[in-house]
Amino acid sequence: MPRKPRFKLPGIPQHIIQRGNNRLPCFFNESDYWQYLDDLKVSAEKYQCQIHGYVLMTNHVHLLASPIDVNSISQMMQALGRRYVYFINKKYRRTGTLWEGRFKASLVDSETYLLDVMRYIELNPVRAFMVESPEEYQWSSFKHNTGQLAMASIIEHSVFVGLGRTLAESRSFYLKGFNQVLSQKAVKKITAAWLTGTPLGNERFELKIEETLSKRVGLARKGRPRKIS
Repeated sequence: MPRKPRFKLPGIPQHIIQRGNNRLPCFFNESDYWQYLDDLKVSAEKYQCQIHGYVLMTNHVHLLASPIDVNSISQMMQALGRRYVYFINKKYRRTGTLWEGRFKASLVDSETYLLDVMRYIELNPVRAFMVESPEEYQWSSFKHNTGQLAMASIIEHSVFVGLGRTLAESRSFYLKGFNQVLSQKAVKKITAAWLTGTPLGNERFELKIEETLSKRVGLARKGRPRKIS
């Protein structure tokens, strides 16, 4: 069966997920997490990707990134994979793959879902019952995005910056959002988007993607099919 094509556009954020092979761990001790973050920063800078959020779980990672060029995400993930797998194989004297096939990704409508996806990513350890609060988990962007710890690898998206008159205000506003539970409806929609590789947004966003790429996105809609020129 041919691979399902990815939807990718420069400047549009992507929610990226990569799992360990057979759901096995891809991080084994603290230095591995630091190495991954180091490799992520180097690869993102080289291929011009802006990282807005991340979480490193034991056997998978979530990233939110905006590519400058159409192939920036793919190039970044390839370079990151090579660097990190080389490190792990050499350190633990192992061979073979570490990751489970291709990474998954979905385009994110920044106007309506960017902040929800950031919270979804940073709340992952809470949903997995690893911690009670996202600030208790070391390996995520939560502390940077809430102003508790500066991380050089994170570049704030314009939607995030626009939450306040200053960056400190924006971070404070973002932190207040964690006082409300991310709805199950939102969690399911975000999860379905990255599992299927379909864009996450309203119908207007989907129309924009379809018209730009001349490809259908999402599930079939009722009524007369739209013409895509």
